[in-house]
Amino acid sequence: MIPELKQTTESKMQKSLESLRLDLAKIRTGRAHTGLLDHVQVDYYGSLIPINQVANITLLDARTIGVQPWEKNMVGKVDKAIRDSDLGLNPATQGDLIRVPMPSLTEERRRDLIKVVKHEGESAKVAIRNLRRDANSHLKDGLKNKEIAEDDERRAQDDIQKLTDRYVIEVDRLLAEKEKELMAI
Repeated sequence: MIPELKQTTESKMQKSLESLRLDLAKIRTGRAHTGLLDHVQVDYYGSLIPINQVANITLLDARTIGVQPWEKNMVGKVDKAIRDSDLGLNPATQGDLIRVPMPSLTEERRRDLIKVVKHEGESAKVAIRNLRRDANSHLKDGLKNKEIAEDDERRAQDDIQKLTDRYVIEVDRLLAEKEKELMAI
């Protein structure tokens, strides 16, 4: 029971960390990266499809993303999808290539983004701590039902605490990295 509990708890904590990584990738800095457009959905013959399934996304330079739809008639729809996204981007169409320049960030906007990053990090830490609490309650139930010994329960709680500490440190590292990236000009 205990090894499976540790394994599932660790995999759930890993998923929380991956979710944080994805959320942080969406918070843009002044630099361009192709992952920025990953969650943009395009209307493709009546259904919403991720942009990377209807277009080739590349970096033209450090501050510009190039989007080249595979079908000529999709250029307008892809352009509209990028404009309508919550990213605040203003694409420019040149023939069948859509150029998406990254606007530079002001100091105030950088501070606001850092607040958002810290909030995302705190949410990830809460999720990890909730997973610890759930695992510990499963251990207590196992002890109460006499499925595990007291010593094993205590050892397992210590292991889960170490796991929690490791993931919280990883969250802090990701936050510091993103904060440094946001403050770089």
